[in-house]
Amino acid sequence: MFPSILIVDDEPSILKSLSGLLSDEGFEVSTASNGYEAIQLVSTESPDLILLDIWMPGLDGIETLTEIKKENPHIQIIIITGHGTIETAVNATKLGAFDFIEKPLSIDKVIVAINNALNFRRLEEENKYLRKKTMEKHSINGTSPATLELKKQIATAAPSDKSIFITGENGTGKELVARSIHLLSPRVNHPLIDANCAAIPDKFIESELFGHEKGALAAATPKKIGKFELATNGTLFFDEISDMSLRTQAMLLRVLQEQQFQRIGGGRVLNVNVRVIAASNKDIETEIEKGRFRKELYYRLNVIPIEVPPLRHRPDDIPLLVEIFFDELSKENQRQKKRMNHDALELLFNYSWPGNVRELKNLTERLAIMIQSDAIDASDIPHPYNPNAGEGEQPSESNLFFIDRLEDAKKAFEMAFIKNKLSKNKNNLAKTAEAIDIKQSYLDEILNR
Repeated sequence: MFPSILIVDDEPSILKSLSGLLSDEGFEVSTASNGYEAIQLVSTESPDLILLDIWMPGLDGIETLTEIKKENPHIQIIIITGHGTIETAVNATKLGAFDFIEKPLSIDKVIVAINNALNFRRLEEENKYLRKKTMEKHSINGTSPATLELKKQIATAAPSDKSIFITGENGTGKELVARSIHLLSPRVNHPLIDANCAAIPDKFIESELFGHEKGALAAATPKKIGKFELATNGTLFFDEISDMSLRTQAMLLRVLQEQQFQRIGGGRVLNVNVRVIAASNKDIETEIEKGRFRKELYYRLNVIPIEVPPLRHRPDDIPLLVEIFFDELSKENQRQKKRMNHDALELLFNYSWPGNVRELKNLTERLAIMIQSDAIDASDIPHPYNPNAGEGEQPSESNLFFIDRLEDAKKAFEMAFIKNKLSKNKNNLAKTAEAIDIKQSYLDEILNR
């Protein structure tokens, strides 16, 4: 299907010559001799692009542009301007016009401008689609009252530019909440930068946050851009901020108060233009009482508090979450999608879920690999989710032989083996890693996977 173009000009010669040339180029062309006629044609034909003359009797080009953009902001408009009206054309671009072309018209310049505008529109549509897919991927899933209330808080807080403090247990989805807020905010077209306070050693955190100049830390160190600069015009997410040292908290508080900072070893003052979201799995008021978190920083960050409910407070979401996880696994592995029978779901309803949604996702991945039938029954649910199942059960040799692919069998054995060893070592990761002669980082990788 060829792009459609509406030419709006009060000069019949322009309409005739331009429509003929553009038709020869393969465009579908319609014409209007004034602004009123153009607005009517836009409502009935919805063209992909409009070539609009500035000077017309009655409704001029600027007024026509304004009216069209009110109802059809997606339509690209290129202004046609005569000599001496460049300032007016520039003002038109501020009102939403994509570009302007001076008379006398060059067909080559017209074609280039049209193609640029149509390519820009295509990119806009692709970005909208990708943003929609990103929203779906990072959305908070569930229809329970607790989840609906959380979604309402996110939708209310997102358009604001105020700091947000997210609390909730491990595995509840605090990072998902932060991403959802960013995607719904006016800063969506700028980056979301994650600063995991638990993972950054204290001696490196100043450089990570504020950056440093070349040679500032050691003779050979290159220049580094910090997370505050990387997040300019976007969102900076401090995950597990309660693990940040008091010294770093003081630095962060000063930057947030003054809205400016300097790179280590630098003399230039840089302004802060970020929206700050912080998250913690700890009771911050208790941390303040024990002297482990600065009260002033908490007040600075906790402008809008959001608490993410644990999974045990929203069990009605479990069937939907299981369905989503099985669907993702089916697409990822290109295998038949699993389903969970009612009796199996009943067991999941009655479990307390200390690891929350992350634990539920891990269980569904385990079941998808280890259970060969398409339907998951109550008998397939392992301990501790199923009180009737033996603790630390291993897959028998005969069960492993029912697994079709060697890679899946390896994963099934590895998962059961590690679960058994963790149970024997009371979930102590360091002790378990030492006992089975692997690095703890590799054990963490397996558990995360």
